[in-house]
Amino acid sequence: MPLRLNETFRDRLAAASRALAGGWVCSGSPLVAEIMAGSGLDWVLIDMEHGPNTLTGVLAQLQAIAGYDATPVVRVPIGDPVIIKQVLDLGAQNILVPMISSAAEAEAVVAAVRYPPRGRRGVGSALARSARWNRVDDYLQNADAFVSLFVQIETAAGVDAAAEIAAVDGVDGLFLGPSDLAASLGLLGAQNHPEVTAAAHRAFAAGKAAGKPVGVNAFDPDAAQAYVDAGADFVAVGADVTLLARGSESLAARWVPSAEATRRAGY
Repeated sequence: MPLRLNETFRDRLAAASRALAGGWVCSGSPLVAEIMAGSGLDWVLIDMEHGPNTLTGVLAQLQAIAGYDATPVVRVPIGDPVIIKQVLDLGAQNILVPMISSAAEAEAVVAAVRYPPRGRRGVGSALARSARWNRVDDYLQNADAFVSLFVQIETAAGVDAAAEIAAVDGVDGLFLGPSDLAASLGLLGAQNHPEVTAAAHRAFAAGKAAGKPVGVNAFDPDAAQAYVDAGADFVAVGADVTLLARGSESLAARWVPSAEATRRAGY
């Protein structure tokens, strides 16, 4: 019986009437991924760049999220065509590639998600979950419709090249990373600094001018709202590990004397 794949994040953004709120999954846990997916958030990001997520772990998390309405996005650790091919073959339909700072880099990752002659993705659909082992009719012919690609701008050079990056055919949207952008601007740890915000807004404007959705990582609620007010189409507003860290600290602050809590934390 022929199967249909889910709509892409590109399609979901195109149909949205508000900014879409998402949550990071950095723990590597399918159970936590399922909890996040069932929370009511619009999208969930499985992070291979800064989280202990292997290919096997990503597969399990995609399967855990599949039963919910949240759209899964996988951030690969680097724009390597082999890693991108493997993640796509796992069934990821939405890819985020970090540290894109030029149109040439964007063109390279576009090629990695497309089959020849338009790209260089290796053909293994009969063996892979991506096409549900050839149970999706015409997967190879329609693969571009089944996959969306977002690139992450995290450097001053990337902001300067944002218009050229957004104009690349096959780039479906831009995502700003204020933490690394702050570091690139010599403001390490100050992701809410006005210079960082201004740089993000310039990248927003470039994406909007090209007709591409723009997003940003902003765990601080006030910063997130400010970015939404500035036109962000999607925002990552929290992460599993930070929610657990702050929540458990709140419990300790309420129930454990501070000196004992500090000792047990190993500080």
